[in-house]
Amino acid sequence: MLWTVVITLPLMVAIQIVGARIGFVTRRGLAANIKESFPRWVLLTVVGMLLLANTLNVAADIAAMAEALRLLVGGSAHVYAVTFGLLCLVLQVFLPYQTYVRWLKWLTLALLAYVAVAFSLHLDWRQVARAIVHPQLPGGHEVLLVVVAVFGTTISPYLFFWQAAQEMEDTQADRDDPRTAATVRRHLRRIKADTITGMTFSNLIAFFIILSTAATLHAAGVNDIQTSAQAAEALRPLAGDLTFVLFSLGIIGTGMLAVPVLAGSAAYAVAEAAGWRGSLSLRLDRGEGRGFYGVIAAATVGGVILCFTPTDPVKELFWSAVLNGVIAVPIMAVMMLLASRRATMGEQVIGKRLCWLGWGATGVMALTVIAMFATL
Repeated sequence: MLWTVVITLPLMVAIQIVGARIGFVTRRGLAANIKESFPRWVLLTVVGMLLLANTLNVAADIAAMAEALRLLVGGSAHVYAVTFGLLCLVLQVFLPYQTYVRWLKWLTLALLAYVAVAFSLHLDWRQVARAIVHPQLPGGHEVLLVVVAVFGTTISPYLFFWQAAQEMEDTQADRDDPRTAATVRRHLRRIKADTITGMTFSNLIAFFIILSTAATLHAAGVNDIQTSAQAAEALRPLAGDLTFVLFSLGIIGTGMLAVPVLAGSAAYAVAEAAGWRGSLSLRLDRGEGRGFYGVIAAATVGGVILCFTPTDPVKELFWSAVLNGVIAVPIMAVMMLLASRRATMGEQVIGKRLCWLGWGATGVMALTVIAMFATL
């Protein structure tokens, strides 16, 4: 599956730049632009799909964090799920997101352990290169299902809404600054460079997670990972007895960062669709943003409740990725129409190269999803 993260890189970069440009140019989020430019049923369908996918994704992340902590210290995963859910909610409502990120991002450095694992195994890198260029793929539904899951966990709808919302927040904070042609070009270059850098690191880590797991678990005959303990074993060649510690830090760190983004992107979408004021800078203690923060609370609490279902966290993560891959297709199509619409973007409609890449990403996702359903 290494080829998937190579192929998705230019596709996810293109569609994330499109979302960011919409937020920056229009000073509004995606849902607000959809509300103005499309029939109401399109708005409700897109926001409804996003809310459903994000709530299930929150559940999967919280369940994974709870299971990782249980793996590390023992105890009840259900108690940890409630604790993580409440902690994420309180921090997001009462702590500025920039401060929240500043501390939690260090936990995600644990993911670099997968890079170290790959280099500690003395792999045949020519074989790795051949696997990327000429993968030996079995046919059938299961492979397509995994490809959709990989696409859905990299080209994810909540990231479109989140990045557009953050660009909107930044432009609203700088509303007094004049928008000259030079400043617009500078901001668009910054969006492009920032997105390319971030998505490259994201896919690079995904590449090494896949490679390290294949070279350890799969090579040992472990082909059906059902628990966090099994997944953690991929780190044993590097970490030894600290395997579970590194694995848990990576899962908890990424989960604590992802849950606010998932709940927050849903809140931005619902608030814009309902005509509420929505911003993470709003102060609940001043009576601001009750609807906005209410959606964040509902998505987070709903996710915690879903953690009490009998499905294990590994399967929840997988199926939430598949769902994201499916619903990304119509949302990407709507985004591309917005970004190409002069009534929405004015003089800053996307150029031909970005247009081709964006529609290419949408087409690849659509064909993969159709093939997945066709082979059921």
